[in-house]
Amino acid sequence: MKNKLNLSLLAILVAGATAISGCKKSSNPAELPTVPDSNESLADAFFDKVSYKGAFGTTDWTATWANYTPNATVYGATTDVLTGTISTNTTLDANKVYLLSGFVYVKEGVTLTIPAGTVIRGDKVSKGTLVVTRGAKLIAQGTIDKPIVFTSNFAPGLRNPGDWGGVILLGKSTNNYPAGLGVIEGGISTPEANHGGTDPLDNSGTLKFVRIEFPGIAFVKDNEINGLTLGSVGSGTTIDYVQVSYSGDDSFEWFGGTVNAKHLLSIANVDDVFDFDSGFSGKLQYLAATRDPKLADQAGQSNGIESDNSANDFTVGPRTRPVISNMTIVGPGNENVDGKFEYANLWRKGSKMILANSIFIGWKYGIDLRNVESSNALKDGTSLIKNNIYQSYTPDREVVAGGLTTGAASFASAAEFRTYLTSKGNSIIDATAAGALLANPFSLTAPSLVLKAGSAAATGATF
Repeated sequence: MKNKLNLSLLAILVAGATAISGCKKSSNPAELPTVPDSNESLADAFFDKVSYKGAFGTTDWTATWANYTPNATVYGATTDVLTGTISTNTTLDANKVYLLSGFVYVKEGVTLTIPAGTVIRGDKVSKGTLVVTRGAKLIAQGTIDKPIVFTSNFAPGLRNPGDWGGVILLGKSTNNYPAGLGVIEGGISTPEANHGGTDPLDNSGTLKFVRIEFPGIAFVKDNEINGLTLGSVGSGTTIDYVQVSYSGDDSFEWFGGTVNAKHLLSIANVDDVFDFDSGFSGKLQYLAATRDPKLADQAGQSNGIESDNSANDFTVGPRTRPVISNMTIVGPGNENVDGKFEYANLWRKGSKMILANSIFIGWKYGIDLRNVESSNALKDGTSLIKNNIYQSYTPDREVVAGGLTTGAASFASAAEFRTYLTSKGNSIIDATAAGALLANPFSLTAPSLVLKAGSAAATGATF
């Protein structure tokens, strides 16, 4: 076993060196070899080796710092304004309440520090947005008792998704854009919108015990700002205990990058919860989400996971390949649900994945593997979906292998894909069985995603 691991490590180091070299020589690098034994990704020391499936065992890690009723929360009136460009190292004052006005840029080489307990309220008219540019850092380190809060500038009861922009972190890690240079969406000017490079260990700072409420304003159609947007952010960055609530677009979206994260929470967003694009390959554990059945994307569809490699080249490297364990995504349920809600998981456009030990219930449809390149990766072992629990309400749509855009699928039918899932320890259950898993998953104001006594998800996780 030791020799096998050493050989695997050597393969990873060689692939990494090739990636850096490839970024210098080609604007469209070939996909790099991936270690076939995908379980080694889950064996990484980043992952806590727990026995349960889903984001929670019997302890609620959202207690104290998270907020499930942000439209009722009273925040102080703004006393100071953040606007323009932050060009010198700056530390905010937790005793003040800040108005985020317009696009506020933290320039390269500059660190913005936000102390625990600070409240920042986003302006709607100017589309208040915090942009941490390549080479800059955001140190937003709250505590469990004093989280940092980005929120709407409207009064309680008057807040809505898209009341302001969001938080955007940009880094110098890898992606699969031509020449390794991405331009982040949201209407941000260049060069401030640029992201990407050759440093997978790049450090954009720290977000810990942070809430982002009512973000996600649309700059223009199909060019929206998410709750937390991560463009080519490197693994030197710390992201832990972050909640996005009532986002008008995605809650969390990754455009390339290698950043890892734990304890991410989303409630009642409009579009997709977790969106992966452009070569993202970080490790993620303890991710949770609930949906409001009335809030869905009217311009498209609302999914739990939506993952793409590239719209233009499904095999361009590095391939999108998030490594995920212990995720719980609760859909909108089956009563008075907006018809735009669709899949718990949507893997397409060549995306790879490692997805394990997770729970997906309450969705109209289950999992969709949409094209041959994503399908091939499961067949050749460079992707893996194992030990997950799925429940959806539409017969014969719990598992889908269709909607292909090119070629013929490796899985010729949904039945063949279902056979693969079953062979990897995935369970497809009905609504009755799903009701025995979690304490109170469908509440909009006081959800509890911890496991019920005797839950089938209490055991069986593997890494």
